[in-house]
This record gives sequence, structure tokens and C-alpha cells, in this order.
Amino acid sequence: MAAALRKILTLASMLLPYGVHELRRRLSNRQKLPLNIARSLEANRQLAGLHAGQRCFILGNGPSVRDLDLSLLEGENVITVSNGYLHSDFDKFRSRYHCVPQITYGLMNSEDVIRWFEEMHSYLGAAELFLSSTESELIRNHNLFSGRTVRYLMLGKSFDDRSSDEIIDISQPIPGVESVPVMALMIAMYLGFKELILLGVDHDHFLSSSYQYAFDLKVQKGKDLTANADGTLQINRHDDFQSLARLWRQYRAISNIAKANDIRIFNSTPGGALDEFDRRPFQAWFEE
Repeated sequence: MAAALRKILTLASMLLPYGVHELRRRLSNRQKLPLNIARSLEANRQLAGLHAGQRCFILGNGPSVRDLDLSLLEGENVITVSNGYLHSDFDKFRSRYHCVPQITYGLMNSEDVIRWFEEMHSYLGAAELFLSSTESELIRNHNLFSGRTVRYLMLGKSFDDRSSDEIIDISQPIPGVESVPVMALMIAMYLGFKELILLGVDHDHFLSSSYQYAFDLKVQKGKDLTANADGTLQINRHDDFQSLARLWRQYRAISNIAKANDIRIFNSTPGGALDEFDRRPFQAWFEE
């Protein structure tokens, strides 16, 4: 059946316009994915443009957030990441979406991840969850996040291989990320947000030689491969700078996509090292 369909499309593509070529490409991509993942990605199509023209705050976990009055986010569209449900005043603003990138197993084993996801579920309220497709089997086998909307992204391609400035389609395989705010930015653009405001995206551990959070970790405490439990770094400068170079290239790619699609990204993090986006004080968003 599949072989016959491919033959028909091959013949038709010689006669009909671009639409057939596009159909062949999508069918080919779909055939390479496990059926459950292909269906999960397809479900993301309903999100395209859902928040057209609106603004959102992407809340990172850097220590600079301690200086912000997060209760001001109440009533705003907020995307949190990883352990972001531990922020002070989280119960007041309750994020609409929450993102977790592909998990690196090492100090974290499957049992740790299950405990972390159970903790996450208990704090997140009604937030919709975005996970890497690599965790789908674990979620299914252990019946995690019962009653919650869970969506999957297939992370793995490289930003360096992209030449297009089109908004990244999260219903297809997408670039992998060095840091979860990049994942949140891709999602936010696909959702149609036109103003994206970064908070707590510090990325300055290479200056301070310490990796800290805006809160005390719980289940994940001491599980970071690159830092000790007290935040002192374990990674050497060479490997750290290689990772930072990839991260900054990803932010540059995101910046170029935003400019090409009339999307404005602001960095309202107090301090921090990220210099790819225009700065605007956090308080200024609530003085209009």
C-alpha cells in the first residue's frame, strides 16, 4: 500500500504543482517517526497562532529573579521552565505553559525523573506541559501527569543547519537546544505571540564561576552534571565555552527569525550576560 502510494505521488509530482511535492515531503517525514510521536507532533498544529498578537513572559530560573515582584505577572501569559514552579509567588501568577527539554540521564536516573515529574505535576496547576518526545514512553508507562495536557516536541536537529527565517514548526522535528529558554521561545513564536519578554535568563555562570537558581531545588538538588550541589562549576572552560557558543548561535537564530516575522523579543532580566535582545526594565511593562 505504502509503496503504491509513493509511486503514484512520484508520477503526480512530475505533472502537478508544488503542493504535491510538499505532500510527498510531509509523508516522507512522517514515515520516519514512530506512529505515536507522529500523532503527538500532528496535534501541535492546533496551537499555530493561538495567541496571535498577544504578549508573553518567559520566566527563566536565574537568581536575578529574586529581585523581581513576580506577583505582577498575575493575569499575564507566562511560560515557565524546568523547576520554575518553585518560584516565589508562583501560586499568584500560575504559568499557562511549562517546558522541559530533553533530559540528560547521568546523575538523574529514571526513578529520579519519575519523582521529579510527580513533584512538577503537584505544583503546576492547570499549565499545559511541553516535553521532549524522548520522555513519552516513560510518561505513558508510569501514567504520569494524569488529567494534564501534555504535548511533545521532537528535538534533535541543529540550528546551524537552518537557512530559513520562517517560524519554526513544532509539529515537525525541530532543533535541539542548549538551554530551555530557547525551546520556550520557539514555542511562543509558533503560538503567535508578538512580544516575548525574557526574565531570569542570566547565562552568566561563566563570569561568576557559579550556577545558582532563584529558589532552592527539591527533587533535582545535586543532580546537575555540570555543577556541584553548592553551585560551583564542574565543567572545564573549554567545554563550557563550546556550549556557550552553540547557545549564543541559537539565540542569534531566534533573533533573526523574530525580526523576519515582525516579532519583538525583549530581555527584562536584571543583569545577566545575554546580549542578543533589546533590554527593557521589568517594571516598565506594568506602567503603561
